Amino acid sequence: MKIATFNANSVRARLPIILEWLSKESPDVLCLQETKVQDADFPQEPFQKLGYHCTIWGQKSYNGVAILSKSPPDKVSRGFGDRDAAEEPRLIAATIHGIPIVNTYVPQGYAPDSEKFQYKLEWFGRLQDYFSKHFEPHMPLLWVGDFNVAPEPIDVFDPKKLSGSIGFHPDEHKALSAIKAWGFVDIFRVHESAGSMYTFWDYRIRNALQKGLGWRVDHIWATQPLADKSSRAWIDVTPRLFERPSDHTFVVAEFLIE
Repeated sequence: MKIATFNANSVRARLPIILEWLSKESPDVLCLQETKVQDADFPQEPFQKLGYHCTIWGQKSYNGVAILSKSPPDKVSRGFGDRDAAEEPRLIAATIHGIPIVNTYVPQGYAPDSEKFQYKLEWFGRLQDYFSKHFEPHMPLLWVGDFNVAPEPIDVFDPKKLSGSIGFHPDEHKALSAIKAWGFVDIFRVHESAGSMYTFWDYRIRNALQKGLGWRVDHIWATQPLADKSSRAWIDVTPRLFERPSDHTFVVAEFLIE
């Protein structure tokens, strides 16, 4: 199984890039975040022509998640399922080839002294409860998406300068580590130990990609039974060089699953 994740920062704006990448790489599953489109306007037809089923949950202009899969999805769910009427479209789950896949767009958090940051930490807590309630760490499970956290010093371009900032804050690391301890493995780090390998480059920093000023905030994590079957993981930087790119790029992993 070949699975990828990509924060599109608008699926309609990035449609040519996504379609070109799908045609080239042909993953079994592509998880999207920040689709920024309500379900009625999601561009399903171009993906369907390439052989993908579209499992979507979105809203106008903000947030939004989607799972594109060559196989029909099973056991689709949207959100935490805790009856929060105000919940934003940030989590979608489906079972593909018998493997549960949870695709998340974690809140960004804005600033450490803001209410949005507290919401982000609370969201991580809800996510941990969600995993504990619906899954078991000894069973196959994939958690993918934009986590909006760089886990380790080697995952940001300047860990000393960025320490305590959004995406690289001790409270975020604590929350993320608690979920990881439940039973997840960072698949990229199973295969790549080097630093300076990033998935996000801020639009506001001129030539951030060329200067290596990035963050690794997009992830593919798995429980141990799947991690044991992982054969490869990589970041495809090329789409970030295309015209009108997202500020993120694709992360890909392969698993030896019959």
